[in-house]
Amino acid sequence: MSLTKLLAIAGFGLILGGCQSLLPQQEPLQPKRVAWEHRLPGCAGESCPLVNIDTLKFANNPQLDELVEKRLLSMTQNSPDAPQPTSLQSFEKDFLQNAEPGWKTYLQAKLIDQHDDVAVIEFSSYIDTGGNHGMPGRGFINYDRDTGKVLTLNDILLPSRSGAFWAQVEQAHKRWLAKNQLDKDPSFVKDWPFRETQNIALTRDQLLLKYDVLTLGPYSNGHPSLTIPYAQLKGILKPEFLPES
Repeated sequence: MSLTKLLAIAGFGLILGGCQSLLPQQEPLQPKRVAWEHRLPGCAGESCPLVNIDTLKFANNPQLDELVEKRLLSMTQNSPDAPQPTSLQSFEKDFLQNAEPGWKTYLQAKLIDQHDDVAVIEFSSYIDTGGNHGMPGRGFINYDRDTGKVLTLNDILLPSRSGAFWAQVEQAHKRWLAKNQLDKDPSFVKDWPFRETQNIALTRDQLLLKYDVLTLGPYSNGHPSLTIPYAQLKGILKPEFLPES
């Protein structure tokens, strides 16, 4: 092949690569908020059982709508073996029919970030079926709009980098302890050791990990949040999941 042709092909490749880097990303998602609160029919007073739902609907994306509803429904289960309700409406009906005075449920889905064609949805729950206090829950979906897939930790990590990832998370845990002056309490450090979590959010500015209550500390500590700058995750996360500046 002549030098002229080689240069022409190389030039075309550079131009094509430049054009691809300038291709626009997908239009931002603009979900519709759908919220309601229902109490036990015929009941009056502060102790009436209630169900409060605050969720999202995405135009022309029934798959994402289904993923959101299934995640909310999974947060209503008392144990891993408990059957999952078929819909939010069926859960509400069964909960109110079987509820005792003072029982209440709150379920929420919220779009907290979207960048590089990844949408991050946070899920919150609070279920009170008696006792000293209700049980709150948190979770995330990192939705890859290119593939229509919910990203797992294995999807975003480079091969054989799981150990390096959790080492970074453990350092973030130590920063959290120090920030809250919990590292100065030997009994706390002993009773509440570092643990892993699957509640991970690929936010625009940093990687966020949010723990369930009673995981890294007592109920009064709520949902501990750990953060890791993306600069510390280079060589650990796949490059396509390191958000562009």
